[in-house]
This record gives sequence, C-alpha cells and structure tokens, in this order.
Amino acid sequence: MSKVPDLLEIIKPQTPGQKEFLEALKSDKYEIVGVFGPTGTGKSLLSCAYGISAVLRGKYKRFILSRPVIDVVTGREITALELGELYYDTVISYLRDILGTYISFSQIRKLIDEGKIVIADSHFLRGRTFDDAIIFLDDAQNLPPESAAEILMRIGRNSKFIVAGDPVFQKDIPLEKDGATLLREILINEEKARVVDLGLKDVVRPGALRGIRLLLEIRMKKRKLNEKEEKILNSLREHAPDADVLTIIEFSEEKQKFEIKSEHTPDALIIAKKGYLGRVIGRGGERIQAVEKDTQMRIRAVEMSLEQRFKDLMQAIHPVPWCIRYIEDIDLAGPQLEVVLRRRGLGPFIGQKAAHVRFIDSVFRRLMGIGVRARSVEE
Repeated sequence: MSKVPDLLEIIKPQTPGQKEFLEALKSDKYEIVGVFGPTGTGKSLLSCAYGISAVLRGKYKRFILSRPVIDVVTGREITALELGELYYDTVISYLRDILGTYISFSQIRKLIDEGKIVIADSHFLRGRTFDDAIIFLDDAQNLPPESAAEILMRIGRNSKFIVAGDPVFQKDIPLEKDGATLLREILINEEKARVVDLGLKDVVRPGALRGIRLLLEIRMKKRKLNEKEEKILNSLREHAPDADVLTIIEFSEEKQKFEIKSEHTPDALIIAKKGYLGRVIGRGGERIQAVEKDTQMRIRAVEMSLEQRFKDLMQAIHPVPWCIRYIEDIDLAGPQLEVVLRRRGLGPFIGQKAAHVRFIDSVFRRLMGIGVRARSVEE
C-alpha cells in the first residue's frame, strides 16, 4: 500500500480566514479551536487534514472524529445504537467525500483499522478519556449544547479539541441558540481557546453559495405573513402577476418600538427573487406605486442577492441610508452579520441609544433568523 501523503502539503488555505484557522490549529497555544461559518468554507476539510497529518507525524496518537448523523427528512439525530454498522459506514463515507481528492479510501480504511482514526458517537462518550489525541466535533449545530460540553470533558493529556459548526444556515430555525452558537459564546472567553469565524467570502466549494442562496429563499418563502404583509402580497399579485416574490416584511411595530421617524425608512419591504426586481417595480415605478396606493403604505423593493451580502437590503430600510457608503465589509461572524464601517459612518449606523442597529437587527432576525452587529474598522 502506498504511503499516506502529508495532507497539509497538498491542501492549502485559499482565503485569509482559512489561513487564520489553519494557523490556530497548528499553534501549541490553543488546546481548543472553534471554527464557525457556512458550508463550503473548508471547516471539515482543514480539520480532518490537520488531524490526520498530526497523527501521522506522531504529534498525536489518534484522530477522534465525532459528528451527529441526521435524518434530513425528519431532522432527528440517529445514534450508533439505532444504525449499528451503518452509523460508522456513514461517517466513514463522510471522510471519503471530503478527503477523496487527496487520499485513497483504502488508506483511510487502513488508518481506521490501525486505530489511528476513531469514529465516536457523541451519545456514548461518558466515562471515556482521550489522551494524546486530536478530537474533532463537526456539525455542532445539530447537537444539544449539553452533548457538545460532554465531548469537551473527554479531553485528556496532550490532546487538542476542534469544534466546527454553522450557527446560521444549517441550524434548526426555531432554536434561538443551538450547540454551535453556545459553544462559540463559551469559547470566546475560554483560556487557551481560539475562535475563528468564517464568512461568505470564505466559501470556496463550487455550488455552496448557490445552495446558501436557495436555502435563504426557501426560508423566506416559508415565512408566515401577517395581515398587512398579506394585503401587500394580494395587491402585488394584481399589479405585478409575473413577479417572483420571496417574501414581504412589514415593520411598523419595530419603527414604533425603536422610535424610527426617518422619512427614508419605508413601512414594508418586498424581497424579489434575483432577476425579478424590475417586474415588481414596473418600468416607471407604476406597479409598486399602485401597491402603495392600495395599501396606504410606503413600500420599497430589493432583490435577493448574496453578492452584496445584504448591503442593498440594509440601505433600503436604514433611517440614515448615506451611512451605508462607509461600510468596509459585511460578513457572517458566528450567528450574526458583522458590519464593519469607517469611523465616520459608525455613529449614524448605530444611532442614538443604538436604536438604528437594533431596528436593523430586529428586521433581519424576523426575515432570515440572522442578527446584526456593527464595529468600526479601526478596532
């Protein structure tokens, strides 16, 4: 059998965020490394590549892999006790899928047979301790926080723990705080721990951005509309029957709650599928004007697009829209969108008593289940 290649010689980080993550993995300063971000950012690939390479170099004796197996139809987690050997075959197939380009399946199987790669069901870890091991918990968003903490307790001498998760797109929507979100919050202030956030700009896997966009569109389509939103939709169906609308969000209560009185902030926003904005508005704006007349509300429309990372959506509803031009970057940071602004735009973006950013945060949470926070670029 051919020698197992050094995966870190083959797999190179492709974004600054991936480089930061790999440096954290290699550093002896950190006993725990948490990496959080959307699918396609290389979380699993880099974690497994580092873990296996570290074992082959003799830094650790075993690479312990634990990830929940989820029934995608019911959303229920399935244990090794229920699936038997199929559980381990499923996790091994996951390894083959992410590493198949760089290492043969026979080499992966040999490492498993030698006990250098160990598949561990998170449900049956109590009483076990992993010394001289690198432990990788993947898809932490699918685990109850207590189960994730149980794995943390299994860390023994000369061991390193890696936890990866997506607290935005792959979590159960009704959960306010999933396992990945809570672990991230805990690890941020934990001694000898490092948290790395990967965002949309770190997505490198082909098709992943399209999948994220479609997932967001499905979430918006499934939103239950209130009475005012239904009224807007019914009017839109009459005046723009050929428009593909993902959802409508009306936020008069948020405006009142956060005392938003700016004339620039509409009463509602129509989210159109990419390529359909013109059909919502009409050539001279006559379609959306007709909807405004029917509903007696001020309405704007935007297109769903990940390229702008929701910058155009923020500009459409922000009480001080000119501050948007001071945005240096928008991207995911854990379960929230982090807006980075030049100092001059930070104050207007946040508003007095943080009213503006709290308003934007509230609307985004209702719309997509994503919070919003802001910081200045100098920090």
